[in-house]
Amino acid sequence: MKFHRWIDGFRHNMEVGRMPYHWPADTDFALWELDVLDRECRHCGRLCHVCDHRYRRLHTLEGPVELVCKLDHCPDRTCPGHCVTKSPEIEVTIALPKWAIGWDVLCWIGQRRCSRHWSISQIQAELWDSYGIKLSADSLARYVRHYQAMLAARQEDPEGLRRQYESVDELILSIDGLQPEKGHETLYVVRELSQKRVWFGEALLSATANEVRRLLAKAKEWAAALGKPVGLWLSDRQDAFVTGIAAEFPGVPHRYCANHFLRDVAKPVLEADSHTKVQMRKKVRGLRKIEQAVLQRRGVAALADVDQAAAEATPAAAAEPSSPPQETDPAGAVVLDYCAAVRGILNDDQGGPLHPPGLRMAGALTEVRSSLQRNLDEKKGGSQKSNWAAWPAVSTVASTKFGANKKRSEATSRTLRRSRRRSIPTAGAPPSARKSSRA
Repeated sequence: MKFHRWIDGFRHNMEVGRMPYHWPADTDFALWELDVLDRECRHCGRLCHVCDHRYRRLHTLEGPVELVCKLDHCPDRTCPGHCVTKSPEIEVTIALPKWAIGWDVLCWIGQRRCSRHWSISQIQAELWDSYGIKLSADSLARYVRHYQAMLAARQEDPEGLRRQYESVDELILSIDGLQPEKGHETLYVVRELSQKRVWFGEALLSATANEVRRLLAKAKEWAAALGKPVGLWLSDRQDAFVTGIAAEFPGVPHRYCANHFLRDVAKPVLEADSHTKVQMRKKVRGLRKIEQAVLQRRGVAALADVDQAAAEATPAAAAEPSSPPQETDPAGAVVLDYCAAVRGILNDDQGGPLHPPGLRMAGALTEVRSSLQRNLDEKKGGSQKSNWAAWPAVSTVASTKFGANKKRSEATSRTLRRSRRRSIPTAGAPPSARKSSRA
């Protein structure tokens, strides 16, 4: 019977996502004792006594903490307050019930997720690397949902909105559809631009006219509650937005969003830019083969070094401390770095309509080519013809200073070639002819 109860409790914890947190045995906790601030019984007015202690462990950014919560109740058994246990009021300011983290960790997670748009795995790794806090992915997702619910409640606080919009004469509203992650519903967000504040958002499976109009009607209610007129609407001019705004806000101007307008105007340019990117990618081929060749050469060289060291090893050398490994293939390391840089350039899709990705790619590949040419020139001794732009300007006086020597060297080289041509015997000639030619 007890086993079945335990199974039921386990299933319940799994359903609500509140499994007990497992702490390592060697965890060093900081003890925080919490007392009840208001110790008077609200029924009889007597001073409450400590009846029990509750121990709780949680993560903070300063380290693991164990809370020792002193529980009070009225000492009079006949008083109704005797059956009511009072907990320290300050406990909820540290962490909410059944949380394994404090408010500081929750704010850190929410800020990385909502402001910096970090992924769950990235937040999980950073918590472990920087603070030694180990949380599962589903726990982090649950805490993110808590943070988003609190953030939404704060954004929709009527008193806070009223205080912020006291000095505003009219409202400028915008509506747009966002897709936070692949596979999720489109999130439609209504924002007020004069104060740069998000009013509300809702995920819609389909942007039908009725669904969009319901969001616009909610925005109308918010504007009426603030007592402020709507002076302008901005959107990407979808049909559902155009008809809905005209129906809910008659007479209010509806303008095209500048960002969407610029993207629509730049579509032909971006299409041509995308075609150019494809052509450039076709020319830059064989990165993987180059990397495999370098790695294979490194592996063969490492095996040869190991065999040579094993053959030349002596007992005295074996007793000496081994020296740290040195880079045996610096040229290969440079080649791998260049391959990684080129691969990053080919996969870069940033820039937008003002800085097309194809132009960015062309400029970056040109820089890589110039860098390769400079390295080749350094290896050859600095050919001024191949990289003349990188050389400093030379005056004509300095160039004429060695003109005579250059002519003498050319004359000497011609004389040497002529004498060398005379000294070479003709193929197939008899020995006597060879002697006569030398004579």
